[in-house]
Amino acid sequence: MPDRTPLSDDAIAEALAGLDGWSHDGDRLVRTWAFDSFREAFAFLTRVAFEAEALDHHPEISNVYGRVTLALATHDAGDRVTDTDVALARRLSAL
Repeated sequence: MPDRTPLSDDAIAEALAGLDGWSHDGDRLVRTWAFDSFREAFAFLTRVAFEAEALDHHPEISNVYGRVTLALATHDAGDRVTDTDVALARRLSAL
C-alpha cells in the first residue's frame, strides 16, 4: 500500500511529470476525460471503481454526459496529495 504522508509541492510536480493530463489544483490531483457518450463515460467509471477499490482509495467524481472529472486527495492526510493519490492516478491513466 502506498504511503499516505502528504507530499511536498516539489514531489507532486515530479510525479506530475509522468502523468499526462493531470494537474495539481489546490490540494488535489485533477484530470478530465471526454467521451462520445454517457454510456462510454459510465463504462470508464466502472473501471475506475475497480482500480479505486484495489487501492482502497476513492476519487471525487463528476460525470456530466460524456465528460468525467476525477479529483484525488487523501482524506486521512488532511485532504492533501499523497503517494496513494499518485499511485491511483497512474492506474487511472493506464485505463
